[in-house]
Amino acid sequence: MKQKKTDSQKIDVLNRLVAHYGVQYWWEDENRITDWVSMILIQQTTEKNAKKALENLEGYLSVEQLAEMPIEELQELIRPAGFFTQKSLYIKELINWYIKNGADIAKFADYSTEALRKELLSIKGVGQETADAMLLYIFERNVFICDQYAIRLFTRLGFGEYKNYSDMRKDFAHLADKIPHALCKEWHAAIDVHGKHYRSDKQMDESWLLGEE
Repeated sequence: MKQKKTDSQKIDVLNRLVAHYGVQYWWEDENRITDWVSMILIQQTTEKNAKKALENLEGYLSVEQLAEMPIEELQELIRPAGFFTQKSLYIKELINWYIKNGADIAKFADYSTEALRKELLSIKGVGQETADAMLLYIFERNVFICDQYAIRLFTRLGFGEYKNYSDMRKDFAHLADKIPHALCKEWHAAIDVHGKHYRSDKQMDESWLLGEE
């Protein structure tokens, strides 16, 4: 029977990735609304298309402007990101939820991470991956994002046959509990950078991630 990989082995892989790729700059716009809207725009599209839509929104990225903007105008501005009808509704839902809760990030400080996650998941258009990205980058909470790059990487390395987000989360969520928040961000960023490299070179030798020569 194949021996189950330990938490220590998982952490070793993650830290090797960070050491290899170095510090990344991820979702770090000074305007937190820009980052927040980006997390909706990036769904089911490429970074290039999401960036085009975000550029169209330049000058409108405030809570007040997004709340007041006619939805038809919002749809046209974000058209390059695809699914613009749905995404415009999702952005409106997000902004309305934020206003309803005081439009102040600091007001969520007393929420536990799980309680805040549940709140975010109640917003139309916010699934598990998007909610966790919001927790990590907007609310500064330690979470492990089990995106497709992470699922594919750890499946390839023999850590498990992870079929979906929830499946992997059971095995990895707790790893983020006791590490510095900055490292939590770097884990996610390094996984995604590596995933893009692997996508362009599927013959890549990944044995070094397991400490093998």
